Amino acid sequence: MTLEARRMAESRVGRAGMLAIGAIVTILAVSGSAFVIAGANPIEAYQAYFITPLTREFTLLEVLNKATPILFTGTAVAIAFRAGYWNIGVEGQLLMGAVAAAGIGQVVEGWPTLLVLPLMVAGGALAGAAWALVPALLRVRMGIDEVVTTLLLNPVALLVVQGLLHGPWKDPETGFPESPRIAASAEFPPLSEFIPFIDRSRLHLGFVIAVVVIVIAWYVLSRTSTGLRVRAVGLSPHGARFAGIKVERTLLRVALISGAIAGIAGVSEVAGIQFRLTEGVSPGFGYTGVVVAMLGGLAMPGVLLAGLLLGDLSVGASSAVRSLQIPSQVGDVVQGTLLLVVVGAVAIYRWRTTREDDRPPDEGEPQPEEPPGAPEGTAPVEEPPT
Repeated sequence: MTLEARRMAESRVGRAGMLAIGAIVTILAVSGSAFVIAGANPIEAYQAYFITPLTREFTLLEVLNKATPILFTGTAVAIAFRAGYWNIGVEGQLLMGAVAAAGIGQVVEGWPTLLVLPLMVAGGALAGAAWALVPALLRVRMGIDEVVTTLLLNPVALLVVQGLLHGPWKDPETGFPESPRIAASAEFPPLSEFIPFIDRSRLHLGFVIAVVVIVIAWYVLSRTSTGLRVRAVGLSPHGARFAGIKVERTLLRVALISGAIAGIAGVSEVAGIQFRLTEGVSPGFGYTGVVVAMLGGLAMPGVLLAGLLLGDLSVGASSAVRSLQIPSQVGDVVQGTLLLVVVGAVAIYRWRTTREDDRPPDEGEPQPEEPPGAPEGTAPVEEPPT
């Protein structure tokens, strides 16, 4: 990596960090104002939202459980954004992974669990990657902005879910728009079955898979040549292409990997929490993944911490309503503030990155003049000293 490329990389990493800090400060200021308006002491409110859930084993395990799907989606978004592929369609890819999990879970009755669980994860990953394929091809083949195409596919995925639940998968016994329960062998086992000192809780195998995915993503992005190529494409596609990296192929692979991880998030919700497909299988985990990725600075350790923070906030919101007697909508205000501020940070980061990519190389540095009549691209010939 050249000195100029290294400076550009350091500049963009530092900019992402500064945007993350600015986002956190803005979020604290706006949410603090919401607490004051609701009649609560901001210090007590912050304690109820962020500290109290960590003081008891049951609520702590519930924090990890709430964080599980957004760890998947945050990782999916961060990987795509690091390559300069702005995947906003993680929500739809998650829904398609959930559809695949529910479909597989209904036909594996009597199959061994050791065979069913990998089949469920693989099926969800393939479904998420397939849903991400069309926008990726439109980007690399035709140059169509993936922000628009991935975002527009989210409501389409929701319509697919609704069509299934109001049609062939409608529960014949209750008449509710939900699929039949998946087979017992397709359910993610709770971690309390493997870890004796953990009390019975909803925390399941999906959390372990999410952490493993984050560790693998961190290693690949920061310790392998593949990760170097991905980061180079994200920093400067033109420079990466000049260095011999196949930018289009890299973007396509990253898009499919991002979609696959999002699909596994859908599997986790169906197999670990709901055990069937419902219209509310995702209350916006894909969009929350954008918040997690940006708050984490697009780095895997940051994604892990931001995901746990959002899980803590989700659990703390319910306890704050009871202890502080504040409206439950305040929690929605805090999460909405998170989303809006981080989306603004994404827009600023992308705008600054695009400006750098469009800037001519070595802008502002004096260039040696070519002698008259010299062929284009040849270096000027110095005259011998007299």
